[in-house]
Amino acid sequence: MAYYRHVGEIPPKRHTQHRRPDGGLYYEELMGEEGFSSDSSLLYHQNIPSAIADAQPWELPDQSLTANHPLKPRHLKLHNLFEGQEWKALDVVNGRRLVLGNADVRISYVVAGETSPLYRNAIGDECVYVESGSGVVETVFGVLPVRPGDQVVLPRATTHRWVPSADEPLRAYVIEANSHIAPPKRYLSRYGQLLEHAPYCERDLHGPSEPLLVDGADVEVLVKHRGPTGVAGTRFVYPRHPFDVVGWDGCLYPYTFNISDFEPITGRVHQPPPVHQVFEGHNFVICNFVPRKVDYHPLSIPVPYYHSNVDSDEVMFYCGGNYEARKGSGIGQGSISLHPGGWSHGPQPGAYEGSIGMERSDELAVMVDTFRPLDIGEGGFASEDPEYAWSWIRRSPG
Repeated sequence: MAYYRHVGEIPPKRHTQHRRPDGGLYYEELMGEEGFSSDSSLLYHQNIPSAIADAQPWELPDQSLTANHPLKPRHLKLHNLFEGQEWKALDVVNGRRLVLGNADVRISYVVAGETSPLYRNAIGDECVYVESGSGVVETVFGVLPVRPGDQVVLPRATTHRWVPSADEPLRAYVIEANSHIAPPKRYLSRYGQLLEHAPYCERDLHGPSEPLLVDGADVEVLVKHRGPTGVAGTRFVYPRHPFDVVGWDGCLYPYTFNISDFEPITGRVHQPPPVHQVFEGHNFVICNFVPRKVDYHPLSIPVPYYHSNVDSDEVMFYCGGNYEARKGSGIGQGSISLHPGGWSHGPQPGAYEGSIGMERSDELAVMVDTFRPLDIGEGGFASEDPEYAWSWIRRSPG
């Protein structure tokens, strides 16, 4: 995180006695990144946070991946994944369907209406984009209200659960890192403040504002962690509810950032994708494409030029507005396009010429660029449009 927060009751000096009203001690826990060498927070628990009563295997949703071979662009219609299913019976944790992934990042999609189990990801941070619906995320740090357009950043090992509103499904696009997710370093001062050229600032980041205290005994928490074949799950039972933190402070905590608060960077000629970047992780970046004024040079061509992904696979999740560059391809709300490295891609036929004279773009999309090839998950194959790869010639092969 880029700045310090203080919530609830904490002692005046760290690593010193913090006593309850009855004279007993609260239990201090350091939650920190990179050993003791990066951002951290100190949490003060009513109970011993290490105490567990049981541990059993948790069978994760299908995590298998298959290589994108033969290499080709793909269009995935994520809204098709949950057609005919009762969304009220699904939750944001167990209902996820893996669509793309590699050793650095996994991308899933879920439609949910049920409160999730208590959960933490011990492999890496998560960035969850709320496509539609609302609710709250209850965390050991406190509560985060969520609404459409929110990108919910959950640091590694944050115990939390999703509580959707009862009247509509919560549609979530889930980016799970094998690392941390943070603002790009070029946006930050050497002390961690977001700089003037950044497309957002600390005022746009919303963390918990007060502690969340919940009573309970023999409470289950699902933990995703590293395993012998990559990803594994364990079901812990805690003797007391983990939401027992009376106060905390530091620079590591969950927060929300709404895509409507991203201020686009524009220019006279077409700007490259890095101007749209919002976060970065190890070997991948996240970008937001939002409604904006387009290129205003008198001879500009506003849609992207054709380009080869030499070092990356490009994943675009289309979550609102109109997509001028993809007209005629079948792509719409809820679609993903995968444009892999080794293949030159760009606008659909006619879009290049048709964009001349445009004054603004109304697209809304979240992009992930990865620097290692992406494989296809179960949800990717289940939602694929098999004709997309041939859409630049408007016919099927053969």
